[in-house]
Amino acid sequence: MNDCIFCKILAGEIPSDMVYEDDQIYVFKDIYPKASVHLLVIPKIHIDRLDDLTQEHQALITHMMLKLPELAQSQGLETGFRTIINTGPGGGQEVDHLHFHLLGGHSLPGFK
Repeated sequence: MNDCIFCKILAGEIPSDMVYEDDQIYVFKDIYPKASVHLLVIPKIHIDRLDDLTQEHQALITHMMLKLPELAQSQGLETGFRTIINTGPGGGQEVDHLHFHLLGGHSLPGFK
């Protein structure tokens, strides 16, 4: 995916403020945070969006989901956090590479 900004981050072509990395995922701080803690959790393989997942991605998604509480705790989010997955243009997805937003802290807005 030559034009995918997240793939370019993974390739080291665009800098990021990395928080965590393993063989399956890469986690970095959002450059336009919506809360005092706003991380993006992305798979290292390119998947456009949540509804493109197949059975072959089951272990990857399980890994991503199970890593979220650990990441939140590492950021000091002891009382809770929010996880958002925007899917497609109608769901607010701006980058066509599956990603989880992990948000928390004192400036976390509510839903109304």
